[in-house]
Amino acid sequence: MDNLPWGTFRAHLNGSPYIVTKTRFSGGRSTKLVAEELGGADYISFNYYALSRGGRLFPCEMSRDKVIWFVLNVRPETTRHHAEA
Repeated sequence: MDNLPWGTFRAHLNGSPYIVTKTRFSGGRSTKLVAEELGGADYISFNYYALSRGGRLFPCEMSRDKVIWFVLNVRPETTRHHAEA
């Protein structure tokens, strides 16, 4: 999950576009990620807590496997900035 940027960004998974928002809470100890497939029905939502006894993943009404697969396979779009002349 560290490879995903903070904030809201566009991404792709298996050729489908997604809008993804990754937000940090509690001084960085808690992360919420929400992703919605643009033009489709797929939706991902979970909270991750970095606890002293280890990280805890809490998917929102979906399997842990789906969340883990999404995080490992989604690819953020890269934006190219062009220098002005």
